[in-house]
Amino acid sequence: MTSRLKTILLAGFTAGTLDIIAAIVLLGNRKAVPILKYIASGVFGKEAFAGGTEMAVLGLLFHYTIAFSFAIAYFLLFPSLPPLLKKHKLLSGLLYGILVWCVMNLVVVPMTNVSRGPIKLESALLNMGILMVCIGLPISLIVERYYASKK
Repeated sequence: MTSRLKTILLAGFTAGTLDIIAAIVLLGNRKAVPILKYIASGVFGKEAFAGGTEMAVLGLLFHYTIAFSFAIAYFLLFPSLPPLLKKHKLLSGLLYGILVWCVMNLVVVPMTNVSRGPIKLESALLNMGILMVCIGLPISLIVERYYASKK
């Protein structure tokens, strides 16, 4: 397995795991299955909530697919980042988390079957913070370490 692939897998798995744990602890009622079914509802709509364990498993699969997609995107974009963002990996990671929130909430989720109301400031800021810390930072730190080792 190449070190590029290992880096992407580590970044995606770490970010996906931290994000789902944060969702379970901070957003949900500490029950993973309803949260995973909510994720599956993006594809299956309301039927996901009536489904069994298979819907939760599909939700988890979708969740990690999204996390790996953002890890791949950052890995490919990193060489093109401005020097300031390459040098300041924490800033880069936090900004990437904000970008992930924007892409998910303004592009991806509206194209799915997820039913949701208008975006509320308090929950948007909490969700954005989670993505900054659980998605942006780990992906940035892991990918930057790979590129630093190639210098």
